[in-house]
Amino acid sequence: MSGHNKWSTIKHRKGAQDAKRSKIFTKIIKEITVAARLGGGDPDGNPRLRRALDAARDANMPSENVTRAIKKGTGELEGVSYEELLYEGVGPAGTLFLLEVMTDNRNRTAAEIRKLFDKHGGQLGASGSAAWAFEQKGVIEVDGAADEEALFEVAVGAGADDVERVGESWRIKTPRTELETVREAIEEAGMKVNEASLAYLPNTPKEVEGEDAATLIALYEALEDHDDVQGVYADFELSESALSALE
Repeated sequence: MSGHNKWSTIKHRKGAQDAKRSKIFTKIIKEITVAARLGGGDPDGNPRLRRALDAARDANMPSENVTRAIKKGTGELEGVSYEELLYEGVGPAGTLFLLEVMTDNRNRTAAEIRKLFDKHGGQLGASGSAAWAFEQKGVIEVDGAADEEALFEVAVGAGADDVERVGESWRIKTPRTELETVREAIEEAGMKVNEASLAYLPNTPKEVEGEDAATLIALYEALEDHDDVQGVYADFELSESALSALE
């Protein structure tokens, strides 16, 4: 449920132990419900639901919570109707943000997100103000024990764009339409997929450091912590010195 860049991966892993489990569950339950509503309750025929169930498993969500969310999505149980929205914003130093939002009250959510941007030196933008700087891609994280040459051959052969080492894992980027094909090829080759998702990746990342880096991290984390925000994507990367300080 988070953005995809080197620093957010480090931050996500460091903060995972401290995050409130109820907040994580809320975001995953929303995704399961919407995925089931749009594509049905069978994960074999619904890749989005399959990815949401993987996230639920990784978060150790109780099976009854998962089953209830699926049934609410398929209409077997009464539930809240969530609207999917894409919010755009501008942060300090001219950085751009995209937010994937699920809400049952768009007016309340917009007001709260606008307040978070204002508090951290940014502003919520109009449609088109930031989306032009991003492209939606498939992102697959594979266990770092996988052999580089074998992984590259399988992933690129199945349609991936590139393979790179990020920390202790391999990261594969794919066209959005090839995410599941590449994932299945990697799994069939016996390599462990830790995470697979669609993400908005910046076309031209901006490097930031110092006070700008600290302010942007605070904004990013405040947005990510909001209950209605499913994903946060930004077009900045930390400088090596700022990245080292974060680690």
